[in-house]
Amino acid sequence: MRPRLLEHVSVNPRGSLETLSQLEVQQLSEAGSGSTYKLFRQCALAILNTGARIDNAKTILEAYESFEVHIRQQDRGVRLELFNAPADAFVDGEMIASTREMLFSALRDIVYTESEFGSPRVDLSTSAGITDYVFHLLRNARTLRPGVEPRMVVCWGGHSISLDEYKYTKKVGHELGLRSLDICTGCGPGVMKGPMKGATIAHAKQRITGGRYLGLSEPGIIAAEAPNPIVNELVILPDIEKRLEAFVRVGHGIIVFPGGVGTAEEFLYLLGILMHPGNAELPFPVILTGPRSAAPYLEQLHAFVGATLGPAAQQYYQLIIDDPIQVARQMTEGLRRVSEFRRERNDAFHFNWLLHIEESFQRPFDPTHENMASLELTRDLPPHELAANLRRAFSGIVAGNVKDRGIRRIEEFGPYEIQGEASIMEPLGELLEAFVVQHRMKLPDGVGYTPCYRVVS
Repeated sequence: MRPRLLEHVSVNPRGSLETLSQLEVQQLSEAGSGSTYKLFRQCALAILNTGARIDNAKTILEAYESFEVHIRQQDRGVRLELFNAPADAFVDGEMIASTREMLFSALRDIVYTESEFGSPRVDLSTSAGITDYVFHLLRNARTLRPGVEPRMVVCWGGHSISLDEYKYTKKVGHELGLRSLDICTGCGPGVMKGPMKGATIAHAKQRITGGRYLGLSEPGIIAAEAPNPIVNELVILPDIEKRLEAFVRVGHGIIVFPGGVGTAEEFLYLLGILMHPGNAELPFPVILTGPRSAAPYLEQLHAFVGATLGPAAQQYYQLIIDDPIQVARQMTEGLRRVSEFRRERNDAFHFNWLLHIEESFQRPFDPTHENMASLELTRDLPPHELAANLRRAFSGIVAGNVKDRGIRRIEEFGPYEIQGEASIMEPLGELLEAFVVQHRMKLPDGVGYTPCYRVVS
C-alpha cells in the first residue's frame, strides 16, 4: 500500500525559533551542504511519521524517496516548504501542532549542532569538554531550568513490547504524575510513550499545567522510533553517546521497563557509570520493573547483570515486580535523597555535574564489522570497562536491527560477529535469544526476525 502524500505545504514556526543567518540557511539547503540537508530531511521525515508502526529506518526512507523539505528565510525567521510529505501529519491541510513544534525543535538542534561543531568553544578531545558540549546542547534547547526541585524521572524500555507491558508503563507513569514528577524518555512508542500518557492524566487530576514530557533522540534512531505526540520538549543530540549522557545528566532517577537490546544498552551504560569508584557516594535511584507477565524477562536481565558484571552491580538498582505504587514511592524517596545530596554539595538541580563519566562511555562507537569483532569481552577488564564494551555490542545490534546505515552494512557483509570469553558469551547469547523469542528485537512484521549478529565464544 502506497503512503498518502501531501504534494506541497508551507509551515511557519510555532513558538520561538532563533532567526537563522544566510549561512545557516545555505547549510540546510540541498545546494549548500548535502550532509546537513540529508540529516534534517531524515529527522523531519521521522517526525512527520509519528504513530507509524514501522521500526526500519531504511524502509521508511525508501517509502518516501520523493519527500523534500526546503528552508526559506523570511524577515521574521524561516518557513519550511514540504513536498510529498506524509498526509497523516496534517488535519485539513494544517500540520498537527505537536508535530510542528517537534519539526522546528529538530531544525533548532541541527542548526546549533552544525554551527557549533568545529568551533573553538567546543572541545571534544577531553571528557570534561564533551560534558560541556552536552550541557550547551541542552541549554540551547531550553531544557535546563535552574531552581526547579529534582523531579525528572527517566523511563527506559523497548518500543516492541506486549500490551500488558504497555499498560503497566502507563500505570507507573500515572503514579509518578500524581506525585508531581515529570517524565523523560527516548521519545518514541512503547515504553517511551506509556509513562508519558499515564502522567498526562495524573497531571490533569492534580491540576498541573506545566508537566514536562521530555524526549531525547538522535538522528540514527529517530527515523526508526518516531517521536510520540505527547512529547512537549524534543531534543535531538548528535549521537547515541551524547544522548545517553544527556539522560543521566538531566534525569534525577531512572526506571527501566522491559525492552530489547536498546534497553540493555542503556542499562549497561548506566551501571558501568555508577560502578565507577568516582561515583561511589552519589545517590542515583534506579528501579527495574514490569508487570507480573514480564517477571521472567526481568529476572533474566537481573541474572545477566550478575553473571557478567558480578553481584556488586546488582546493588545499584531495585527490582520491583508488578507494583506501580511502590515504584513511584521508592522513586520519590530516591529523589528526596538526590535533592539533599546536591544541596549539601552545591550541585545544580538541573544538570548532574558531579556524576563522573569516563571517556570510554563518551566516545562515539561506529559499529563496523571490524569494530564489533574486536570488542574486548573478558573478565580481565574492570567491571565498569566490561560494561562499556557490552554496551557497545548492544549498540551495534540496535544499528543492525533498525538504523539505515547498520541495516545496509548487514545486507552487504552479513551478520556481526561478537566474540569473547565463554563465561560472558553464554549468558549474552541466552539473553539475546530470549529477546528474539519474546519479539523484543523489532516490531512484528509477519516475516520473522533474522539476527544481525552471531555470538562466538
